[in-house]
Order: sequence, then structure tokens, then C-alpha cells
Amino acid sequence: MKGGESVTEVVAALIWREDRFLICRRPANKARGLLWEFVGGKIEPGETGPQALVRECREELGVELTVGDVFMDVVHAYPDITVHLTLYRAALGEDRPKLLEHAAMAWIRPEEIPQYDFCPADERILARLMAGER
Repeated sequence: MKGGESVTEVVAALIWREDRFLICRRPANKARGLLWEFVGGKIEPGETGPQALVRECREELGVELTVGDVFMDVVHAYPDITVHLTLYRAALGEDRPKLLEHAAMAWIRPEEIPQYDFCPADERILARLMAGER
């Protein structure tokens, strides 16, 4: 990382339903448009990671979330932004996710990961999921 470059703190949710986990497709008009990712977003000033994740999932999917422990965190430098992504294990309540911001969503098995184009920051996380970690 270059001197003085700031890192953006980002949180995301690893949500399982039986043997599948939830992924969302970024809107076409956003950076990394139409790539797949875990639901989440930037931490706002004064928020903890879990608080930000609950807020983001409410905004993006219209769901209430129970946040568990950290599955993994990674730092990734894109050309326009460097992110510190913390992926939390999380569980949905009774709500069904709604597409409020994303272009699409899918519940996939780890072996289906190669069929989707994910954001590069997710690559190390996806490798752990394909290796059988939950």
C-alpha cells in the first residue's frame, strides 16, 4: 500500500441455508458492476462491524440479521479503493431477502462458485469455502 493511502472498512455476511450460501450481484451502475459478492457494505463512523452489517442487510435485502463470529478478513487493493473486508458468519430471521439494491441474488453450493464472476476481494474467502470450511 502506498503511503497515505486510506483503507476503507467493509463488512459482509456469510449466510448459509442448509448447504447453500447467499450471494448478490452488484448493480450495473456501481464500481465492479454485475460481479457477485457477499451482501454488506462500508462501516459508517461510530458503527461497529456487526452494527454496520445489520444496517446494510436491512437496507439492501430488507432482512434482520443475527451476526456471529468472523469467518475471515482480507485486505484487497482495487485500482480505485483499498478495502479491509471482514466477512462475518450470520443468520437470517424469518424474513425472506428482497432485491432492494442488487441486480440479482442466488443461493449457491461451494462447488458452484466457479460458475460466478466474483469481486476479486472475495477470492481467498471463496477458496476457503471451496475447501469445505463453513
